[in-house]
Parts: sequence; C-alpha cells; structure tokens
Amino acid sequence: MSYIVVVDSCGELTEEMKQDGHFISAPLTMQLDGHEFVDDETFDQADFLKRAADSPNCPKSACPSPEFYKEAYDCGADHVYAVTLSAELSGSYNSAQLGRQLLLEEHPEKKIYVFNSRSASIGETLIALKIQECEEAGLSFEEVVEQVEAYIDGQVTWFVLENLDTLRKNGRLSNLKAMVASALKIKPVMVSTPEGNIAQLDQARGINKALMKMVNHITQTVEHSEKKILAISHCNCRDRALMVRDALLEKMRVKDVFVVDTAGISTMYANDGGIIVVI
Repeated sequence: MSYIVVVDSCGELTEEMKQDGHFISAPLTMQLDGHEFVDDETFDQADFLKRAADSPNCPKSACPSPEFYKEAYDCGADHVYAVTLSAELSGSYNSAQLGRQLLLEEHPEKKIYVFNSRSASIGETLIALKIQECEEAGLSFEEVVEQVEAYIDGQVTWFVLENLDTLRKNGRLSNLKAMVASALKIKPVMVSTPEGNIAQLDQARGINKALMKMVNHITQTVEHSEKKILAISHCNCRDRALMVRDALLEKMRVKDVFVVDTAGISTMYANDGGIIVVI
C-alpha cells in the first residue's frame, strides 16, 4: 500500500528522508519585528539568530493552515499520516486535524491519521521514521496507528539550552529566574512530560556540566537502547552535539544514530547553542 507522512517543519527531516519521497514537510512561519521567516529550505538560521539576539521582542510562530494540510493529504496515497508538534505547545495538531476533517468531507473513504507527537524537533522525526518502519513491514493502517501511538507513549525528549532569552521573552521563564540563571551560568536540563509539556529535570553551572547531567539521566532511564535510534539536533553547535553523541555511545548501545541541525521553529526555541536529544 502507498503512504505519505506529513511532518510539520518543527520536525527536522534528514537528507535521506528529504530524498525518500514518502515525507512532506508542512512549513510553519515565524514573525519578528515585521519580518516573516518561512520554515523551509529558504530559512537562514544565522540571519534569524542575529535578529532574535538583537531584538527585545519575542519571535512568534504560526502553524500551517488546515487548507495546507488538506492539500498535502489529497495526494493519492492509500494511507496518510501527519506528525505535529505537541498539542500543548502549538496549534499545528488542531490545524492538521481540521485539514483531515475537510478532506474526509469530500472523500470519506480516505485513511488519514494525525499523531500528536507530544514532542518537537527530532522527536517528530523519529515518529515519522517509526511510521515508515511499520508501513514497510506490511502492517495495516490500524496496526500502524496502534504501534506508533505506543511508541509515542514511550518516547522522551531531553534538552539543554545555552541561551534562555526566548523562554524568558515568551513568558515560559520569569525575568528574575532567567537573569539569575544567566548571571550564575546555570543551565537547566529540561525534559518532556507524558502530556507534551516541558519540565525542568535538573540543572548545573556551565553548559558542559549540564550536558553531562543530561547524558547521565538518559543512560540511567532508557531501557533496551540497542533497539532504538538515537537522534540529536543542535542549534549552530555541531561540535557540542558530537560530544554529547560520543558521551552517550560510550555508555549505551543503540540501533542507529543521526545528528541534524535545527530547522526554523526548533531554532527559535532552542536558540543559539541548544542541544535536543531523543531516543
């Protein structure tokens, strides 16, 4: 059976996925000081990071429209899936669901399912790859949905940020807490919750110590890592990402590993120097 996976652009597609033909990226947009940035191949990370650092304002994002999702679904594939940012963090999931309803009104026989990643960035990427694995194993549409939802239930996202400006500007971190953390060089270790929110797991003074604390938490909590893919995304800090990769691989075996740079939306939230890990 033919299939496609529509992934909103917070999910970074690997080069192999971009060439594969089964994956479609649904671009979000960002606005800052009158400038609009489309999260697609035109996104200029360096320019965006400079503008965000220079601005006292918080960049805003907008999700793809229901009409965009509807058109992406209407592709002739037998099975259609969408993977979106956590519904707790973005309207992308609701938009994708509305697009599904619009197409089903015209073609009620279509098989379309929207996955709430309860994650972001490479969390979405790994979910899309899990869909592909299930499809290519010959599972039915219903079996794919069941297995991927179970996979999402077990997935955890960890991240450490060098720069807390975006979290401070958008109200997720108080000005006082951000200022104290910055002055003391305290870096929080953050984790996704089962509901798809963000929680602080730990903290350390200095980015490298925080990253090693994250590594320790991951290696102590992840079970059966040899059956899983390790994914790392970084915002303009590849050497740091490779250091985290190597530290993890010293302590655990994995099925596969990849490292990617953050796309637009993940860049907006991770900010310069941020590291995200999902396994």
